[in-house]
Amino acid sequence: MTTHDGPSIDELLLELRDIVENARTMPMSASVLVNREDLLQIVDEILAAFPDELRHARWLLKERDDFIAQARREADDLLAAARVQVERMVERTEIVREAQRVAQRTVDDADAQARRMRLECEDYVDQKLGEFEVVLDRTMQAVHQGRQRLQVTYEVEEDEEELAPETADFFDQDDA
Repeated sequence: MTTHDGPSIDELLLELRDIVENARTMPMSASVLVNREDLLQIVDEILAAFPDELRHARWLLKERDDFIAQARREADDLLAAARVQVERMVERTEIVREAQRVAQRTVDDADAQARRMRLECEDYVDQKLGEFEVVLDRTMQAVHQGRQRLQVTYEVEEDEEELAPETADFFDQDDA
């Protein structure tokens, strides 16, 4: 990414350090003698390389920031999708629970209605059987009374036959 064709800043700084370390020391001092021209040339190269290095470092920082932002967006999207899915699952669970409650209520209502209808049916059948029993009792009484009348009539006829003379030869149309 750098447009500077020369050595990198790191290499130039190492070269600068080598020059200072290998320079001749001044007696009785910590100072050294260095070639001013060589040293200034290296400093100029460092200064020339700085904008490229800074641009490259800024580009790397921007790339890093973009990558982090993209990762955060993806994480936010994943979290949002997970929340939506959880909400759907909870909603489905609530729908299922409500459907089960409604179904149980429907079954309970149907059972209650079936019990009520069965009791009503039993009451109706009992009422009809009671009415039928009354009719049968009346019919039985009528049959019994009819049989008693027939019995009385039959006994009277037997008595009349015993009292009547036997005239089988003579037929009277008025008697019959």
